[in-house]
Amino acid sequence: MVSVKALLDNQPSECHVFKEKFGLSMFVQTDDIKIVFDCGPDGTALGNAPHMNVDVTSADCVVCSHAHYDHSGGFPDFVAAGVRGPLYTGPHYFEPKWSLYGVKWTYMGTGFDQCFLEQHGIEHRVVDGVVQLAPGCWAVSGFPRTHDFETIPAKFVRGVPPHTAPDDFSDEVCLVLESSKGLVMVVACSHPGILNMAGHVHATFGKPIYAILGGTHLNAADDERIARTVRELAAAGVKILGFSHCSGERAEAFVQDFPGVEGCHLGTGDYFAVE
Repeated sequence: MVSVKALLDNQPSECHVFKEKFGLSMFVQTDDIKIVFDCGPDGTALGNAPHMNVDVTSADCVVCSHAHYDHSGGFPDFVAAGVRGPLYTGPHYFEPKWSLYGVKWTYMGTGFDQCFLEQHGIEHRVVDGVVQLAPGCWAVSGFPRTHDFETIPAKFVRGVPPHTAPDDFSDEVCLVLESSKGLVMVVACSHPGILNMAGHVHATFGKPIYAILGGTHLNAADDERIARTVRELAAAGVKILGFSHCSGERAEAFVQDFPGVEGCHLGTGDYFAVE
């Protein structure tokens, strides 16, 4: 079985015991592995975990999708709570990240470094391509840019000011899980483009994608891009789009009226499962 519990999202669910905050954290479980996928910006996800009967210390590993604070900033809180499995990230993970506004840079990075990992005995493993985490479970990075309309906002840069460069998000990682109905992709922000990512996963594994769960970064996309994205995903066989975080209300609304695809928002405290 594949299960995904949203420990943190921007939006609340019907159960108001949970605290929402801008960011993402999910607890992903199969028959063979338990994974903390992203940690949110601070300790909020950690505080929500007991309300979903999640013992974060049971996690075999942590996978951080990319080095933005809203996905990685809470990692030290998970470590303080006793999480000790290896940390999986994409390449160049500890290169500083920023948002550039005219003549100023706003820090967007993790808030911890490799010294922190060494001090706490955390093993760092780099996902450069496809890494199998357990039977039927992989972390994937390195997404070719096959859809030129899936552009990255120019404000996202990396490096040390004033010598920054456009961020290509080569550190972006997603999870791919095997289910009886097809592959399940767990994504965080999909900065390289959700179609680029899904196309690469399909080509790599040679199997249909049943569900995509998480952030698709369509919140700033125009209606044409949203429509084209959903149509191409549906044409590729995707049946479920569980939106979170940066997906945007217009994308979620478009899917509600789209035939053949079921859509929902996975808010804080929500749960998805499939055999």
